Amino acid sequence: MKIESPPELEVLRATQTFTHGHLPAVAAYCRRLDLIGLVNEMVPSQMALRPGIVVQAMVLDTLSGRSPLYRIKEFMATRDGELLLGEEVRAEAFSDINVGRTLDSIFKAGPSKIVTELGARATELFALDTSTPSYDTTSTSLWGDYRGCESDAPPPGSLITWGYSKDHRPDLKQFMTELLCVDRGVPIFGKNLDGNSSDKKSNNEILTRIGSIMAKHGLGPGAFIYVADSAMVTEENLEAANLFITRLPATYGECDRAICEAVEADAWEEIGPLSETLTRGNRPCAEYKAFETMVTLYGKEYRAVVVHSSTHDKRRQKKHDRLIERSAKAITAAAKKIPASYACEADAKVAAKALEKLSGKLHRVAATLTPATRRKPGRPPKNAPAPTTTHYELAWELIENSEEIERLNKMAGCFVLLTSAPSQGDGALDSAAVLRTYKGQYGVESDFAFLKDPLIVNDVFLKTPARIDALGMVLIIALMVWRLMERSMRTHVKNTGTCLPGWANRTTDKPTAFMMSTMVVGITVARIKGKRHLLCPPKPRAMAMLAAMGLDANAYLDPRFRCKPIIPLQSG
Repeated sequence: MKIESPPELEVLRATQTFTHGHLPAVAAYCRRLDLIGLVNEMVPSQMALRPGIVVQAMVLDTLSGRSPLYRIKEFMATRDGELLLGEEVRAEAFSDINVGRTLDSIFKAGPSKIVTELGARATELFALDTSTPSYDTTSTSLWGDYRGCESDAPPPGSLITWGYSKDHRPDLKQFMTELLCVDRGVPIFGKNLDGNSSDKKSNNEILTRIGSIMAKHGLGPGAFIYVADSAMVTEENLEAANLFITRLPATYGECDRAICEAVEADAWEEIGPLSETLTRGNRPCAEYKAFETMVTLYGKEYRAVVVHSSTHDKRRQKKHDRLIERSAKAITAAAKKIPASYACEADAKVAAKALEKLSGKLHRVAATLTPATRRKPGRPPKNAPAPTTTHYELAWELIENSEEIERLNKMAGCFVLLTSAPSQGDGALDSAAVLRTYKGQYGVESDFAFLKDPLIVNDVFLKTPARIDALGMVLIIALMVWRLMERSMRTHVKNTGTCLPGWANRTTDKPTAFMMSTMVVGITVARIKGKRHLLCPPKPRAMAMLAAMGLDANAYLDPRFRCKPIIPLQSG
């Protein structure tokens, strides 16, 4: 006899429950960028599993946290594929073979081309400020041998080899990653480079390409300012750059000369704290002041802005501390070789002058002569005072040159920004604007911290350089989406003048994407016969974060839901 199940049990069997956290928000941003469509259009493939689906799944996996990318099949097995990818895809489709073949196809199509097109799309949709693109590189260490890269005919892709390790792992082979970012850290271009690439050469290569890259964003020569670190300063790079801001390396004599000129002139322009550096609590906020001059490099004059920070550069301060210590030790050692007692006043005076000549820029020797009497040796005469003789005691004191040491301390807090931006006329930047623009470079540096965060990117387990290059594209796209989400929240704060929920039940005007990911939790969705229902809807703190990103609860219900771009309000 057939036993029929009650209707309630059938409903339970047909019900799936999902707790996605922040991933539906990531998917909504990917759909706004049409990531799947763009990749499918640019990457030819005969596979049933389309490359755009694989890329978006890898982006979601990257931003999920601890789930390693080589376990993407297990990752998708626990997710609502239709909600996150727009269509039902069996988890088994994300096998190592299919993902590997997709990465091969992406490499053939050109990973950097995909990033460039996606960056142009992000700029248009989210109204990114592309007037000051920032460039930098970093290294990523690998554990494999990659012996094929040492052959005369290395495999296609970036060369995996030894180079200058920014991870401080010279024992491991590596590849380099370059990023060109705008609007405080949103990447619009990036790719992998050979592991032994030079930052100076990389700057030169990007300078030859940046015109075509920025043209996709509607900017011609002279409409943007290239921002880079001190590796940009070479004769070739300075000639190739149009408008730029960089840091003059301390290895150039003109750097010390400009700093000395600024300290001696003591005619600083007060800038005060910068908005990016405002801090809370007991930690003091850095105060800045500037002095403008000119420097000559390779026979050409450039505008130089000497910047003094109240939080002294630690490396330069330690160098100056060592100079002071060495000066004191050297003078003390030399002074101890000079006798301290003399029978002849003339000899004592000569020795005193010799001591004073040991004085240097940082320390002065102050010598003093003190006459003293001694009883002559032997039996004294009767009924007469004991005969005495006069000798001279030489003493000395080491005195710090406070003015010179103070000058060194002021120099320790200085660095020089080199720029070709005009100080007057169209497109002029004053000293404060030059410093503020250069400080935007921190966005690229924080992006590298993202790419190296073990919570985001695990160790790379790929055998071929070509697949590593394609994986690099996936990680840059994930970074782009992450930064767009963060930028939307901060733009919302500026547009509305309201703060968002922060740590420890406080509010914040500097929300981060990671902060959001810890709050958009516990949202549970039940999927019953293809329809989704909120079992645990977003709480008020989560709803505030979603709204700030141009989202609502439908991101957890509708596979076609897209974020609404948060656009900065036009001033004036």
